[in-house]
Amino acid sequence: MKLLYTLLFALSVITVKAQTRVSGKVFDHKGEAIIGANVFVKGSYDGVSTNQQGVFSFITDEAGTQRLVVQSVGYKPYEIEITCAKSPVEINISLAESINLLTAVTITAGAMEAGDEKKSVVLKPIDIVTTSGAMGDITAAFLTLPGTSTVGNDGRLFVRGGDASETSIFIDGLQVGNAFGSTASNVPTRTRFSPNLFKGSFFSTGGYSAEYGQALSSVLTLNSLDMPLRNQADISVMSVGGGYTQTLVGKRYALVGSANYYNLAPYQSIVAQRFDWEKSPSGWDTEVSFKQKWGKVGFIKAYFHTEGNGMTIWQKEAGEEERGQRVAIKSKYSHGNISFRQVGKNNWFFNGGIAFSTNGDAINLDATPVKQLTQLAHSKLVTTKDFQSGLSIKNGLEWYMKSYSERLVAESKERGVRDHLLNHFIEGNYYFSNKLVAVAGLRSGYSAVAREYWLTPRFSLAYKVGQGQVSFAAGKFKQLPDEKLRVLETNLQNTQSAHYILNYFLSKHNRILRAEAFYKNYNQLVTYNGTDREPYNLGQNGSGYARGIDFFYRDKTTVKSTDFWITYSFVDSKRKFAAYTSHVQPSFAPKHNGSVVVKHFVSKIKSQLGTSWSWNSGYAYTNPNLPGEMQQSTKMYSNLSVSWSWLPKSNIIIHMACSNVLGRENVFGYQYSSAPNETGLFSNVPIGQGAKRFAFVGLFITLSKDRKANQLNNL
Repeated sequence: MKLLYTLLFALSVITVKAQTRVSGKVFDHKGEAIIGANVFVKGSYDGVSTNQQGVFSFITDEAGTQRLVVQSVGYKPYEIEITCAKSPVEINISLAESINLLTAVTITAGAMEAGDEKKSVVLKPIDIVTTSGAMGDITAAFLTLPGTSTVGNDGRLFVRGGDASETSIFIDGLQVGNAFGSTASNVPTRTRFSPNLFKGSFFSTGGYSAEYGQALSSVLTLNSLDMPLRNQADISVMSVGGGYTQTLVGKRYALVGSANYYNLAPYQSIVAQRFDWEKSPSGWDTEVSFKQKWGKVGFIKAYFHTEGNGMTIWQKEAGEEERGQRVAIKSKYSHGNISFRQVGKNNWFFNGGIAFSTNGDAINLDATPVKQLTQLAHSKLVTTKDFQSGLSIKNGLEWYMKSYSERLVAESKERGVRDHLLNHFIEGNYYFSNKLVAVAGLRSGYSAVAREYWLTPRFSLAYKVGQGQVSFAAGKFKQLPDEKLRVLETNLQNTQSAHYILNYFLSKHNRILRAEAFYKNYNQLVTYNGTDREPYNLGQNGSGYARGIDFFYRDKTTVKSTDFWITYSFVDSKRKFAAYTSHVQPSFAPKHNGSVVVKHFVSKIKSQLGTSWSWNSGYAYTNPNLPGEMQQSTKMYSNLSVSWSWLPKSNIIIHMACSNVLGRENVFGYQYSSAPNETGLFSNVPIGQGAKRFAFVGLFITLSKDRKANQLNNL
């Protein structure tokens, strides 16, 4: 018995000697205590959580060199070697904040994005399809966003005092040539691509990433769908045409093919038209897209689109009694791209691809036949590396080929220009914390025809303030003049702009508030003598500025079953360009622009009722009967549209819409005669709408195995 007590005493002494007290304090980079941090010896059960003061203290039986681990939500894990011996271990530990990309601050200056993570920020495809007045046109829907201006006699995208040619459109990161259909002067066009193709978008009103170039004002990047949900067939029967789409989905691939036809003649024979049509617009298109999964998360996408269309219109000329000039257009267009993305080892990401666009127009101006051919090729390779320190670096290389030619058929005269551009860009994102991020980039380029090399820096900064955030962006941007001008003067070099943007953004409970102030200046804008149709003495003596403020508010919560947004933009823009001899307000830049979009869901009748109102303060124009340039303005533009989408069965959608329901007489400017009449005054013809209203009715049927799918599934 005495021996047993002796052994127990000896063991207790050994145990006491082997114990080590570990204590200290855990705090963040600001020196503030971190409460509830887990502190433990790696590979053991010995540990404790920090108290209200960030202090910890515990006893461990481990001996020798051990690793002490400290973990806390929102901070990077920390490990340090300690020696467990007789003497206690005291250590103070500072944890670095970890970056949570779901909650961290993001750059919002000039950027509006809709994707998998930011679907509430801007328009998703379903928003585009169901926005009243948009009629399913991507650009028309984006014209309800801040920073844009509605130019009713054009139809393209005008952003913050910039011409439509200053906005570039990309699909899966690759530029699209001639993204809008060919049309006659003052006859509005629309984008060639269906919103059903895309899962998200990035719309920049300025200050955009160094990844994108050759755009003075804006870029619109559309990201195509990855994988459709199921096999299905979609049939469209519309008041202006019809179409068929077949979708086949396998385990690792998807194939989608579609064919569409439209003809406005039946519709225009019923609804009175202001335009003098000899042949109403008509056309067809076909599309094929293929998607293949590559590895665990990679994708390869291939897309091809081809179409043909035509129209013939008589355009009244001021001061003339006859029908005017006869304009006939036949157009053939094709676009194809192959893109990929893949994740490599050690946080390497790769993406890129190649795209080609070609557009051929056969135009007859009265008895003068003209043929024009525009081509664009774009290839791109991008690598991105994420570092654990919160740093991400994107590095990319691009090649462009831009070609334009025109031919006077009767005179056998032809001229053209073909340019090759090589670009490199590098951009770094660095998260100082979850509240502060900075982005800096540099884009370089070289034009073979202009023989010009350039560098354009970009910079953005965002800081989280409470529930919202403040962003600032600045940068320089360059764009070569349109090829239709470069074919006249191949020595033309880049036009230039500089952007400065200050933004506040708040998103909470399905409500978004966005306010942004901006300033842009322009240099080396193209100027010439003569008219837009026959310019001469081309130079780059133009300059100007655009400044203003935007507001955007979207709310899906306040009114039950209702989604609405309100936008307002003020743009003060003056520029000397084209044939103008002084700094003027461009006709495409009304000072005040606004819109209200409302969508209300009525579940009892399985319907969505929508309305939108777009307006601006009027368009500047030159009256040659008065001194000066752009000295007058049209009356206010206003367009109230309504729509109704009804789901009578789960696989059938009936959509009805009408634009300008009040029949307002909107005028976009005036065309004046080239010489005064007998009274000494120049006669004019108003530039207006093709009809008071445009009505649309569509029946959309989906055939699938379960008979429950419809065309909204992929939106």
